[in-house]
Amino acid sequence: MLIIVLPFFILIRGSAFIHNRYDLGPWISLTGGAVITAFLLFIYMTFVYKKFTKKFGDSDNLKRRSLFAFALVVLYCGYGLFFISSDNFKNPSLKSEISDLHPILRMGVSTFILIDKDMIITDASRVPEDYRKMGLKTAKNSLHYKQKDGYAYAFDLRTNNRHEFRNKLMQIYFRVLGFNTLRHVGTDDHLHISLVCHYRKGAR
Repeated sequence: MLIIVLPFFILIRGSAFIHNRYDLGPWISLTGGAVITAFLLFIYMTFVYKKFTKKFGDSDNLKRRSLFAFALVVLYCGYGLFFISSDNFKNPSLKSEISDLHPILRMGVSTFILIDKDMIITDASRVPEDYRKMGLKTAKNSLHYKQKDGYAYAFDLRTNNRHEFRNKLMQIYFRVLGFNTLRHVGTDDHLHISLVCHYRKGAR
């Protein structure tokens, strides 16, 4: 099972690493992670092919293998970026906000939904007025705000009414994949997930 899901974890982890280290922009970073993943899938398919045929394959076979691996990654990215079920949002209005979320964060959360289908996104993109509506002091450097590149760099996940062990595993998952996590406890208990924002150094 781990071998099957590993390439898609590497897709997200590789993208986050490229973003965090080199600040190449959301789509270049995601493309970098996709290329690494396609290469890993190519190695998988080559191993399986050689195991059953005892051959490495000619140039045409290698080309088909490469194209198939890349197509799988493109399809997976398309699913992760644009197809998150309405059942995973606290309210319907949040579904329209998910397109404002940084692409690497979208890939991270959509992949986690495949593991935990009951996960609920409670907040994504915000504007300063949202804090006032919640009776909170307006945050000046919130990563929920859209940044210069047009994307929000944080979202929140529900932790209430969930077993604490599941919440811990959820937090570990996002940390391992290169995201920042912060548990907010109290009346509005939730897990805050963010991606490094090069426009706001140190903000979470």
